[in-house]
Amino acid sequence: MRKKSGTGGGLVVIGVLVVLLAMTLKEAWFGLGALAVAWFAYKKFAAGNKQSVDENWQAEGASQQPTELTIAPVATPAWRPIIAEPSAPTLVGQAPLQPTSSTTRFLPDVDEPVRVTAPPSSAQSEFKVPEGPKHFGPAKWIPRGVTVEIAGILIPGGMLYVGTILKTPSGANDPCLIDPSKPVASHGEYTERQMGYWPSYSEISNSARRAYLNWLAGGRSDPDADVGYVFIFFYGLERRAIIDAKTDAAAVEDWPIIATELRRLLGIYGEKSGSFRSYASELLNWVSLSNSRKLYERPIPELIKSFELPMYIKLALGQAALDGAPVPTPLALAWVKLDPNYYPRTAATRCGEQLNAMFEARYLELYGSGLVIPKNRTKLKFVYRPASAGFRGYNEIKLTFGETPDVSVLTKPIQSIRAIVDAATDELDAYSRFVGRNTEARDSLEGVLLLPQYLWPLSTRQAFDRLKDCVAKGPATMAFQELQTLLGARAGLNKDRTQALARTLFAMNIGFEPDILGGARQPKPEELVVLFALPVSGEPPRTAPAYQAALLTLQLASSVAAADGSFGELEMHHLSNQIQAWVHLAPSHQNRLSAHLQLLLAAPATLASLKKRMEMLDASARGTIAFFMAILAQADGTVSPQEVKMLEKIYKILGLDVKRVFSDLHAASSSDGSASVGVQPETPTAEFKLDTARIAALQQDTAKVSALLASIFTEDAVEQPSVSVLAQAAETEPEVESNQVEAPGLLGLDEAHAALTRLLLTRPQWTREEAQDAAADLELMLDGALERINEAFFDAHDVPFTEGDDPIEVNSEVREKIEA
Repeated sequence: MRKKSGTGGGLVVIGVLVVLLAMTLKEAWFGLGALAVAWFAYKKFAAGNKQSVDENWQAEGASQQPTELTIAPVATPAWRPIIAEPSAPTLVGQAPLQPTSSTTRFLPDVDEPVRVTAPPSSAQSEFKVPEGPKHFGPAKWIPRGVTVEIAGILIPGGMLYVGTILKTPSGANDPCLIDPSKPVASHGEYTERQMGYWPSYSEISNSARRAYLNWLAGGRSDPDADVGYVFIFFYGLERRAIIDAKTDAAAVEDWPIIATELRRLLGIYGEKSGSFRSYASELLNWVSLSNSRKLYERPIPELIKSFELPMYIKLALGQAALDGAPVPTPLALAWVKLDPNYYPRTAATRCGEQLNAMFEARYLELYGSGLVIPKNRTKLKFVYRPASAGFRGYNEIKLTFGETPDVSVLTKPIQSIRAIVDAATDELDAYSRFVGRNTEARDSLEGVLLLPQYLWPLSTRQAFDRLKDCVAKGPATMAFQELQTLLGARAGLNKDRTQALARTLFAMNIGFEPDILGGARQPKPEELVVLFALPVSGEPPRTAPAYQAALLTLQLASSVAAADGSFGELEMHHLSNQIQAWVHLAPSHQNRLSAHLQLLLAAPATLASLKKRMEMLDASARGTIAFFMAILAQADGTVSPQEVKMLEKIYKILGLDVKRVFSDLHAASSSDGSASVGVQPETPTAEFKLDTARIAALQQDTAKVSALLASIFTEDAVEQPSVSVLAQAAETEPEVESNQVEAPGLLGLDEAHAALTRLLLTRPQWTREEAQDAAADLELMLDGALERINEAFFDAHDVPFTEGDDPIEVNSEVREKIEA
């Protein structure tokens, strides 16, 4: 601007001279002389002004210092070509430059020559030209954590390319580039769709640019954002991870950072867009292979399930097969969970922690250190399919792994491992349904009883350990509610859960009375239960006739002993001794009968409950039982009228003449069996004086009575507990789960054809030999398999799956249709 002002002054002088010369009408020599003088003055003035401008420009450039990383918005014409280099920017914030003052001198109206002298340059005429806005020129990668300002918007987090030049092979700027020379609208809504399928920051509208910058400023985390903005940001990660990393070691060091960001984005937008999930998962695979030796020995990174098995898992499995190494448990489980053909049921997703632990236990039980996978013919190869249009023009982007096989095409190994997951899921169904209805009771006794003990929470295991230590010191009697509270119950156990508790205790060598596993009634919360120790070797079946006979005898005896309203110490002592005298029973059965006697002391058996069982006796057995009851009635040395009435009821139920009660009592009380004692059952004071020696002798006949009773219980079978708690503790309440039925395979194809389809989709092109190896690994004929797959795609999408014979081209439209 200053230079133009000086030029204008010189022209004015020339014009004046020309006019004056014309007016005087002098000779041409005078005119030529005047022009020469004017030209000399103009040249001198222009040279001096140029020197002043150059000196001031250099001084200004030397005084500039680095400033904060900000980018000022610069308006540009709407018609500006996208691929053109940016023109000189309009300087923002600079005051308009004013011309310096000068005096205009006019030539006098005379005929004589006039000397014109240009005015000297003054200090006030100097001015400064600032450098252009920052980030104009070649783009730079903004590291993570650095904040930039674009169009007045602060954008935190970095991981962006900012500049005006970031060329692609086509010559255009990369779609991810944030070009500060592009205009930005004052308003933009990133939840609205404002761009095409292949978005580019330089090509989208001004309002879309504002929307994108707003999304970035918000932390790139709003789940309602249009996925197109997510893709523009993703393009930058893709370029940094692949193109830059080819020549820049710092870009390779960014791979873990990029992997973390990809997982975060997939967690927010992976379910929203199948296309983004596929592309982002593939890039995650790429950056996860930075150190790819013996991956099967390393911890599994967090991977996202997508359209195909992650390359990280493929490489780890292939390396294990190549080395002949067993597949570790975590890798085997990840193989199943990330397999696109696996559709987890509700129990597997709701109880993931328990499923993992159960899988580990069963996998190690079946395969020890792990399953060894055979080497197959298909070689592993990773062909990267970029999302960004900025990759157009690059050759095939791929990774090869030598002789490492692609074992993902094999079906037998994955089927074997999946069977373990399915079995564990089945066993977790009951617990899953309980948790679904009782979210807060996941660790309660009601819930953990549906799990094997190795899956119990620590608090539950500790509670059972304390109970076991207590029982080891002797039988423990307590209210049923007290026991439930001690073990962590919340709402109380129903019948099924109580049986599960009894089975659990049985597995821990703790007996439980009442014997609900043997058909006893569910105890009420206030009723007593007795816990007692069982031998490590276990307990013989309680369906044994000898045990059932002894149990019936004990229950009848408790009815007689309690007939007088007092189950006294003497009766209790007598019955306890009686149990110990039954030496034909196993010690564990004797312990159970002793525990049962504790319950009978508090609640004696009723005749009504025993009537059905006594009706099964023949006449001889009934007489023997009746006489034995007469002996027990005299255990405390007296026979009260109430006891006589009870005996009469027993005799009546047994179908015996009630008059035999008195004769049997006299017979039992006679030392030689012939003494006769008068009996007055209706007289409250009437009682018998016993010969204790005679009673002791009669007690020796107990074994004979038990043996007699044993013959009638052979058909009264009772279910026995299994040592396996989980197998019999399954929840019986029905529940229909939304995903109980596995989803069908890809396009209705069976597993082998679906696996081949997914494998072929990993590359745009296959040689016939490579495709034949893959089909052979799946035990398929290539031509027939391709024909079937093509038919399925024609039926579903009206497009072919493959074209050509050698090489075999995979239709580029197919994958997009499947992911959609």
